[in-house]
Amino acid sequence: MKSFRTEIENPVVEQDIIELEKKIFQFKNNTIDEEKFRSLRLARGVYGQRQQGVQMVRIKIPYGKFSAAQLRRIAAVSDEYSNGNLHITTRQDIQIHYVDLERTPELWAELEKDHITMREACGNTVRNVTASIYAGIDLDEPFDVTPYAHAFHTYFLRNPICQDMGRKFKVAFSSSDKDHALTFVHDLGFIPKIKNGRYGFKVLVGGGIGSQPKAADCLRDFIPTEQLIPLSEAVIRVFDRYGERNRRNKARLKFLIKEMGYDVFVNHVENTLKELPNTVYPIQYHLHKIDTTDVYAPNNDVESNAYGLWYKTNVQAQKQNGLVSVGLCIKTGDISSETARALADIMEHFCGEEGRFTPNQGILLRSVRKENVAALYETLDKIGLNRPGFERINDIVACPGTDTCNLGIASSMGLANKLQKMIENEYASVIETHQISIKISGCMNACGQHTIADIGFQGMTLKSNGKIAPATQILLGGGLLGDGDGLFADKVLKVPSKRTPDVLRWLLNDFQEHHLENETFRTYYQRKGSDYFYQHLKHLSDATHLNPSDFIDWGNEDQYQKAIGVGECAGVAIDLVQTLLFDAEEHLEKAITNFDSQLWSNSIYYAYAAQIRAAKALLTTVQAKINSHQSIIEAFDTHFSDFKTSYGQSFEMAVQAINQQSPNKAFAETYLAQAKQVLIWIKSKSNA
Repeated sequence: MKSFRTEIENPVVEQDIIELEKKIFQFKNNTIDEEKFRSLRLARGVYGQRQQGVQMVRIKIPYGKFSAAQLRRIAAVSDEYSNGNLHITTRQDIQIHYVDLERTPELWAELEKDHITMREACGNTVRNVTASIYAGIDLDEPFDVTPYAHAFHTYFLRNPICQDMGRKFKVAFSSSDKDHALTFVHDLGFIPKIKNGRYGFKVLVGGGIGSQPKAADCLRDFIPTEQLIPLSEAVIRVFDRYGERNRRNKARLKFLIKEMGYDVFVNHVENTLKELPNTVYPIQYHLHKIDTTDVYAPNNDVESNAYGLWYKTNVQAQKQNGLVSVGLCIKTGDISSETARALADIMEHFCGEEGRFTPNQGILLRSVRKENVAALYETLDKIGLNRPGFERINDIVACPGTDTCNLGIASSMGLANKLQKMIENEYASVIETHQISIKISGCMNACGQHTIADIGFQGMTLKSNGKIAPATQILLGGGLLGDGDGLFADKVLKVPSKRTPDVLRWLLNDFQEHHLENETFRTYYQRKGSDYFYQHLKHLSDATHLNPSDFIDWGNEDQYQKAIGVGECAGVAIDLVQTLLFDAEEHLEKAITNFDSQLWSNSIYYAYAAQIRAAKALLTTVQAKINSHQSIIEAFDTHFSDFKTSYGQSFEMAVQAINQQSPNKAFAETYLAQAKQVLIWIKSKSNA
């Protein structure tokens, strides 16, 4: 393995990468439990792929912001360690596939040369913070949310409170009430507001999509910006302590709030605020100065129908006078490294600042001089990135599906390619006249966001004459309402996958023929009602007599076979006693390290986590029913009452002292000493 350690200036990052390399070595030599190793690599962006022996690496791009230099770096990494493809996700990340596990530390080290991280891009932690791609340039925004999204990302990256939660945690910042960032389907969502001259946010909590979508609740109508971090930390701590840890399908915040009750949840959040290191956390706001570049090519007055359509659908005015943003349609979110490098050159010539990866798997170029748009169009044409229809009906969102994902049931990308070609050949007028969204997911987990689309497609299966065929669940009527509210699409019917284009043809033909003037597809669907669409489409759902081609999925040649692997999105592990004790000791070491660095709050939380993990190890020996931190605390005193006799107080009182004391040096020292003693007692008990 190539040496990289001396090339990294940040010692924290360097240690992170060295630790990954060390754990890979231990795993390869069978000295570390597979499930423990899985948790560690997921928290460092290394994800198991459908194909055996290779990994998917997820690169964390906070709020989708990237520079030309960073784009070149990612392209170079993809060429060296992968297959030369960059895949844009619906969380504004980049994924590269077919990576050798043993090369992931050096891959990460290469990314860090341009300040790009993989840390916490996967696993049970705070995932990539998303934000509106128009933040800072939005005509409707009260203020630019970018500094606050960045502060959130920085504060929680490597934060001990969110390193090993029950499941992932998703956060979004919208730029205005239009809610381009989809806050209503996030664990935490923030919408900017100004109240009495103060900058602040409306706070949403407990939203999600997946198989059981739920709109977020309003936690606060308004908080000033200095309360953003404390309130968020309190919510995350409550989720960490009380969240489900055994039942994967019930381990998200939305389920915790439902089971606990909203009022009880809010009460826990309010109480947790008292234990935080910061009751306020000021975030410096700055107006970002935009330095536009001079055009490098002559201004050509392009006069063509193609240019007119592209300008109408892909170019949008900014709040900065004379500047526009330009959207790029990226087919299924895939862009080659060669094209990415060419785009980086274009950015330096035409863009006044960075680009943004979009939640719809596209790219937004920002702060282009209006007079340079024609020249930009011709330059983009040379690399195939001037396709019209940015975030329109032909700009289809699709997860990787069966191409690379362990959980994929159907070929999302194959279907997307088919539908995109059909739309552009047969329904070009719809691209121009209506903003209809199509989103495709390869399974019920909704990574393609099909549940919030005007027209959503979910990969499924059906049986016909004893054989399994790929199928598509049709969902209609989802989308944004604004200010933290939205609609989830209705399930209408299921059809054999190869009939999906016919479904879409009927939908678009019917809409074109019967919609009212200025009526959107969603309002048209609501006016007609679900049964109207079911009755007209049900003949396509009949699977009695299928053709041989119906048993072959899109983009494939062989007969369909349902093959679902073990998903790693949640990183749920089967814990063994020794693995848990080893984990507890590692957290105790981190507590000591942070104490020595005078990071009192971090030290306290690592000490708390060490005691919880040690307790869980001992409870495993008596087969106690435990599914959250709180249940561990309660069960420990029930099963091991002699702890109080030996230690002088109950385990609950000892551990929960974290809720009663300010995170200062004195308490950190006392709590750390307690954690050491608790681990000694538990280890002696486990060996008895």
